Amino acid sequence: MTPIALAMACLLAVTLCYAAVCAGSPFGDCRKCNGFGFAMTTDRKGRPKRGKNCRRCKGRGKRVRVGRWIYNRASRIYREGTR
Repeated sequence: MTPIALAMACLLAVTLCYAAVCAGSPFGDCRKCNGFGFAMTTDRKGRPKRGKNCRRCKGRGKRVRVGRWIYNRASRIYREGTR
């Protein structure tokens, strides 16, 4: 197998695996708050406590994956164009 064909096969495999992950689990943990939904702060004694709600995920702790966002946008455009 030539190196170019091997690279194309690997790229295709990675793309199909990511598409399967997006279909099976469309939501992932928020990268800013690590899925907590809020920032962790410490009090004056050094003990961890709950901080403010995360603005990126609005306190939910989950976000839509990029691949799922692209699929949702494409299907919405297709639906609106075929009415």
